[in-house]
Amino acid sequence: RPDDLDAPGVDVVGSVAGVDVRGVTADSREVADGTLFVAISGSRSDGHDFVPAAVRAGATAVVVERRLPDLAVPQLVVGASRRALATAAAWWFGDPSREIGVIGITGTDGKTTTSLLAAAALAEAGLPAGLVGTVATQIGGIRESNALHSTTPEAPWLQRALRAMVSADDRAAIIETTSHGLAMDRVAAIDYDIAILTNLTHEHLELHGSFEAYRAAKLSLFERLAVDAAHPAKVGAGWPRTGIVNADDPSAPAFVAATNAAGAHVLTYGAHPSADVRLLGIDESAGGLAVDHEVEGRRATVTLRLSGRFNAHNALAVVALGHAIRLDPAAVRAGLEGLTGVPGRMEVVDRGQPFGVIVDYAHSPASLALVLDELGPAAAGRGGTVIAVFGSAGERDRDKRPMMGRIAAERCRIVIATDEDPRGEDRAAILEDIAAGARDAGARPEAFLRIADRPEAIRAAFARARPGDIVLLAGKGHETTIEYADHALPWNERVEAERALEELGFRS
Repeated sequence: RPDDLDAPGVDVVGSVAGVDVRGVTADSREVADGTLFVAISGSRSDGHDFVPAAVRAGATAVVVERRLPDLAVPQLVVGASRRALATAAAWWFGDPSREIGVIGITGTDGKTTTSLLAAAALAEAGLPAGLVGTVATQIGGIRESNALHSTTPEAPWLQRALRAMVSADDRAAIIETTSHGLAMDRVAAIDYDIAILTNLTHEHLELHGSFEAYRAAKLSLFERLAVDAAHPAKVGAGWPRTGIVNADDPSAPAFVAATNAAGAHVLTYGAHPSADVRLLGIDESAGGLAVDHEVEGRRATVTLRLSGRFNAHNALAVVALGHAIRLDPAAVRAGLEGLTGVPGRMEVVDRGQPFGVIVDYAHSPASLALVLDELGPAAAGRGGTVIAVFGSAGERDRDKRPMMGRIAAERCRIVIATDEDPRGEDRAAILEDIAAGARDAGARPEAFLRIADRPEAIRAAFARARPGDIVLLAGKGHETTIEYADHALPWNERVEAERALEELGFRS
């Protein structure tokens, strides 16, 4: 509707009367007749440079941050194109988040496992849920691998997915909500009902500049739980606005305070004595992870078919979610117990070799430490040690590289630094950043190797593995490419590990 384009805060250059909008995009390659093109200024390119091409391709109007000369279509001049893109996409798809309960899961680590656990629990409780996450998208019960190299996609993609969920009769939408998605306004026009914090540690400082800014981005999700003129209470969809916070995380008080300030309910989980969903104990066995917990004085145990003690917190976040929206606790536990694994998360590769091989997405200092702290005792119990193969992404947070080198060197017999996603950075420089941390930890030259080629690094680790050892392949997990400056190398960590093991004669 033309009148919708002439909104408060928008300076309209030209007339929008008779303008027929048939789609919204910020990608000039997607423009067709009737598209509203939004020009976004990015770190590598400026969308305003592509406006003439978008108009030639059929754009019926353009959203810009500065007026452009000699355009034959109306210009909507705004202060922030990214936020305008989110608003326009929500408008175009009919504001679908107002018609479905929306759960946002944020945190440095654990988002993917928590989201898949939540989807399983909601389904078991009779509440079909759509999912947008790092490893998969699910709409109407159909799950597809996420081919994007992004956890939280751009606003038009998200709004289209939400509309599809509503059309497929999904009653909930679970969205892994990253700091990038929050800071870059990709989720600005999504009306969240539930916000869940898994944890908060050092990550993504290349975007945010400081840990405080990183935390502020995460906090904004909880601040938006407020019911106000911009986000009125939903009618016939959604639940009481609730912030669910890991009570054991040092940043928990800030997130509780943000939720309280928004006027939303607060639920906490963890081992902290004050937690609403309190962790009482963890029993690891070959059959899984038994998590004893208490909710409002009622004790229960959920036995996960996942390894890693850190998954106890992920599971209790979902128990808290079930409590917040009044699901049957027994159904929630059944759903949690039914999830048999998460791609690229503590994934075992076994071809009958005398040493263990684990593929895990761990790509932050905290997640690498958590995984190694799980694998160290496990290897020791088999009379072995740990060998770690990992890298660090190019054009991303440099500060974490030496941290990860130090963490690995302190916990492993051998560390092999390799490519993760170098992008446009010098591969050797990335490995040197990791090496600096390993040297600080006292790593001997023979215990720290730099092998940029990831297939070669994996084979070097297997060649050095002894019976009882565990080789951790960290950082890629489920991802299907390794990103270089001029190409993306197709990649599957599990398949590459299996191929390397077969070359050594292990095929069972």
